[in-house]
Amino acid sequence: MPAKSAAQQKAAGAALSAKRGDTPKSKLKGASKLMAATMSEKQLEELAHTKRKGKPEHDAKT
Repeated sequence: MPAKSAAQQKAAGAALSAKRGDTPKSKLKGASKLMAATMSEKQLEELAHTKRKGKPEHDAKT
């Protein structure tokens, strides 16, 4: 599933970094912390690798 906004894509990237051990999980906040706890590495990769071009900064529905 592709990210719906640039903010979602960035949060997924941060969560993926923590999941892989590149960033301490204690540095995560908000959505990225929840994503790291509830999503698989594969799901996070799909969201994080979405291109940002043409995406709104924030999804109006969330």
